[in-house]
Amino acid sequence: VILVKIRYVEFKDQTFWYRLDKHLSPKEFRKKVENKEGYILLNDNKAIGLLRYNFFWDNIPFCTMLSIDKKFQNNGYGKMMMEFWENEMKWQGHKIVLTSTRVDEKAQDFYRKLGYQDCGGLLINNDEFKQPMELFLIKTL
Repeated sequence: VILVKIRYVEFKDQTFWYRLDKHLSPKEFRKKVENKEGYILLNDNKAIGLLRYNFFWDNIPFCTMLSIDKKFQNNGYGKMMMEFWENEMKWQGHKIVLTSTRVDEKAQDFYRKLGYQDCGGLLINNDEFKQPMELFLIKTL
């Protein structure tokens, strides 16, 4: 029997966290732990995934990263993490949630299957930061 568990990120998770998340500063990691704005997915007590979020406009939960270790992808773990987070946000009284992904990534199809709808985009054309458009998606809880 494989035991799957989702819990809040803890300081002891830092080494694992940075294997999957190369974008978060140490200061922001501490905030995620202290504010309980991140989760760790465990499979047989081994960390295999993470989800972090913040608040858009300081009041709309916004999933800023969902990452599952490559060996465990396409097994329903990402869906499990998103549903866990959505339920937590609903329990806290939120009515909608947001996420985003680059338009050249397949994640948009994943989010649409979970009921998210396109709601806009951000295009950064500055030479130093240029990248494909960031697609924003919304879901009513």
